[in-house]
Amino acid sequence: MRPLTDDTAKPMLPVADRPIVAHVADAAIAAGADELVLVVGYGAEQVRDYFGEEYAGVPVTYAEQAEQTGTADAVRAASPLLSGDFAVLNGDNLYDAESLETLFEDGPAVGAFRAENPSNYGVLSTEDGGGTVTDIVEKPENPPSNLANAGAYVFPEETTDWLGVSRSERGEYELTDVLDRVVAEYDVTPVELGDWLDVGRPWELLEANERRLADLSRRVDGEVSDDAELRGPVVVEEGATVKSGVVIEGPAIVREGATVGPNAYVRSSTTIGPDAKVGHSVEVKNSLLREGATVGHLSYVGDSVLGRDVNFGAGTNVANLRHDGEDVKLTVKGDRVSTDRRKFGVVVGDGAKTGIDTSLHPGVRLSSGTTTLPGAVVDRDR
Repeated sequence: MRPLTDDTAKPMLPVADRPIVAHVADAAIAAGADELVLVVGYGAEQVRDYFGEEYAGVPVTYAEQAEQTGTADAVRAASPLLSGDFAVLNGDNLYDAESLETLFEDGPAVGAFRAENPSNYGVLSTEDGGGTVTDIVEKPENPPSNLANAGAYVFPEETTDWLGVSRSERGEYELTDVLDRVVAEYDVTPVELGDWLDVGRPWELLEANERRLADLSRRVDGEVSDDAELRGPVVVEEGATVKSGVVIEGPAIVREGATVGPNAYVRSSTTIGPDAKVGHSVEVKNSLLREGATVGHLSYVGDSVLGRDVNFGAGTNVANLRHDGEDVKLTVKGDRVSTDRRKFGVVVGDGAKTGIDTSLHPGVRLSSGTTTLPGAVVDRDR
């Protein structure tokens, strides 16, 4: 996710009107969770400031994970706060409440999803094709099924005694190793999850934004000019301003303190973050602008993620389509990786600034604080 996570914990990256982890909490509470234990490390203060001691009427406590030594170690950090059977959910995944309710009721249980290429995941082997999990095979060449481990669990209470017992080959304490023991000693139910998404890379953040914006209902609390046009499910939060000549196609959200226009065109699946500014005759499509981001007049931004306080100079244009028809690629940990999207623009870190008339090629990352000169053509990461 870098550079988006330079100063923000990944679960605290925004999706629609709140952080990813808040969507997780909302789904868990809707499914029947009566207490939240949040395991925090990097970005702990951001999480505490957002959730406080109570969230949506449910008490919240925090467990500090001093070192990132695996998923089982994260649960071990929380274990003094647990009693009875408990659920474990990833803070950077999307879940639907209906699936979680089934997961909670069927514990011990493991969440699963149907994978097109199950060899990339831990795969569940089940009794007679369903009913009970008999084994979990990590990234098998010949998968026993296409039912992949989604990393959502309900464990029996005694599981806390098994955490941190043995390290994996990577030197970490893994929940999958704990799950192996639970499967050996209990009848574990596989629960296929519906609206599930692992938000690990920037294009998945865009997909998460698309999915949650699709749930919007129209609401206008801010100031909208009589000469502006809002089409479909558009939310304009209190303190936001939509100026004359603006067209916004829903689903889209303009958050508190944001300004759009005049004569701007905001297309569907776009989040304009708090205090962001979309200037005169700007077009923004299927993008996520974080807090304080500014897109100067006569610019185009498509299928992109802009960090906090980014400033695009006038005439900055983002290319989001390859002429050869191939999917756009993005550099992830040094390798060019397909986004599986024909249209994908740029990922821009906090505080980056472009000079006027800058052109940005598809699949480019700009690091936090990067600047470009007027008229620059950027065809590689900077």
